This record gives sequence, structure tokens and C-alpha cells, in this order.
Amino acid sequence: MIKKILLTVVALIVLLVAAVVILAFTVSGDYKVEREVTINKPKAEVFSYLKNLKNQNDWGPWAKKDPAIKLEYRGTDGTPGFVSSWKSEMPDVGEGEQEIKKVSEGERVETQLRFKKPFESTSDAYMITEPVSESQTKVKWGFTGAMPKPMNLMMLFFDMDKEVGKDFDEGLSNLKKKLES
Repeated sequence: MIKKILLTVVALIVLLVAAVVILAFTVSGDYKVEREVTINKPKAEVFSYLKNLKNQNDWGPWAKKDPAIKLEYRGTDGTPGFVSSWKSEMPDVGEGEQEIKKVSEGERVETQLRFKKPFESTSDAYMITEPVSESQTKVKWGFTGAMPKPMNLMMLFFDMDKEVGKDFDEGLSNLKKKLES
């Protein structure tokens, strides 16, 4: 009788593990979040401001969440290789760094985000400027990445677009106010 119960428990555990493994291979871990805003300023002026990562501290939502955040910089801001790093005790802010990877002058800034805490991950981010008129610019802010297996199972319970998107919306709203004031 005890042997039968133990075999049943072991079989259930094996089935549960198998189900998790199968699920991990069927759930996509890829994510993309993108938001945009139109700013009433010429494209050259908007891009000149955006390409400097230090400026994100004035409009981005995360630095505002922790007044005690520790920031460090390496390199020449606005150029490939520049790194902005942060460290915060607040889990919403965490610890990590952002490096400018490519600047297509007047058009696009590509960066890599390397998060260290509360968990390690890497994502690619971008800011794109497009003219709407001579005095208006559309700014697109986004990031992409992939969660490794089995961490991709978190995507079943966490809507990256919704959660990160609200921070992007807040940041772009702040950016618009900052540049139009």
C-alpha cells in the first residue's frame, strides 16, 4: 500500500516536471514594448536632447522613484560606448547600466540595458525621432528582449507591455513637458 502511494506521488511529480518543461518550450519569452509621443519642437532639437543619456534622469520615471539613487557615468555622453549606471535599494529601480551602442545622427539612438538587480537580464532599447512637421517631432521609445527558459514562464503571469509601457508613457509625458516648457 505505501509502495503504491509513493509510486503515485513520484509519478505525479514526474508529470508535473514534464508539464513545466513542455510549457517552457512552448511559451515565447520574446517581448517588445514601444510607446510614442509627439513633441512640439523641431526634430534636431529633440534628437540633440535625447541622445544624451544623462538627460533621462530629468524625464525618465525610474530616477524619480528614488531620490537617493546612485548614478555613475563612463565615456562621452551621446556617443557609442557611453555608459550610465545606477544603483538603488528600491526594487522598482534596482541596479544596472545602459550603454549607447549606436547613434544614427538625427534619427535613432540604440542602447543596451543590462539589469543586475532585482534580477539579471539584458534588453535592447531605442529612441527614434521622426518629423511630423518643421516644429513637431514624433518620438518612439521602445525595448526588446527575450527571457531565457524556464524564466519565460513568467510571461504567463507578467504583461511586459502593460507594466513597462506605463513607465514609458509616464517618461514620454515628462519628456514632452520638459522639452515644450
